[in-house]
Amino acid sequence: MAKEPEREPVEGTGLPASLEMAWGLRERPGKGPRPTLTLARIVEAAVTLAAAEGMDAVSMGRVAKELGVSTMSLYRYVTAKEELYILMADAGVGTPPAPSGVSGWRELLAEWAYAQRAVLMANSWIVRIPLTGAPVSPNQLAWMERGLAAMAGAALREGEKVSAIILIGGLVRNEATMVADMMDAIVKAGVSPDQVLGQYVRTLRLMTAPDTHPAVTRLLESDAFSGADEPDFQFRFGLDRILDGLAALISERSTP
Repeated sequence: MAKEPEREPVEGTGLPASLEMAWGLRERPGKGPRPTLTLARIVEAAVTLAAAEGMDAVSMGRVAKELGVSTMSLYRYVTAKEELYILMADAGVGTPPAPSGVSGWRELLAEWAYAQRAVLMANSWIVRIPLTGAPVSPNQLAWMERGLAAMAGAALREGEKVSAIILIGGLVRNEATMVADMMDAIVKAGVSPDQVLGQYVRTLRLMTAPDTHPAVTRLLESDAFSGADEPDFQFRFGLDRILDGLAALISERSTP
């Protein structure tokens, strides 16, 4: 197989050097023999550390220790911890899976959303990385491309398509963050999820009454806390409501 030609460096991208390297727009730093340390190795070590011990364990010094190098050597590849975070998130989300063969903007967007959800649920450390800007890394942009492409045939303006994927992406991240928070609390408390839910219901019953909290009372008298709902009910409910709103807008646009 012929070797893929290297990209020519691009001037004026405005990206940090580490991101330009991730895009293949910049040669490795320094001259002389090829070093054993690479940007890919640094990111891999940081991701492994985050997956094992959480984002609080990730620092330039700790990553350097895991690699058996000096902290200063990392700064030839990544000039700040925030850059490393961006590259870690990009590695964590990976490339989006190929469409399964479904057709129609709604089905494609739902598949895209569930794929994102699966990634964040499996790599909860990603949601601990603060959002500092729009996606600019390779895999993040691949996800953005897939989401926009899902609405290629829909009667939506380009800006509305962006708003749609931001809204759905927010739903995905919010649920993944809440689940991560709850699991952290459950692990620290040393109890099961059912025990946590049971204690919450008992607390609500003690603290509320029909005359002071009629709506909460009706909730407690329903089967909402029975555990009968499927695990992804809340996510599916929220996603369907967003897609229903888009469907109404598209229908309105499509009506003569």
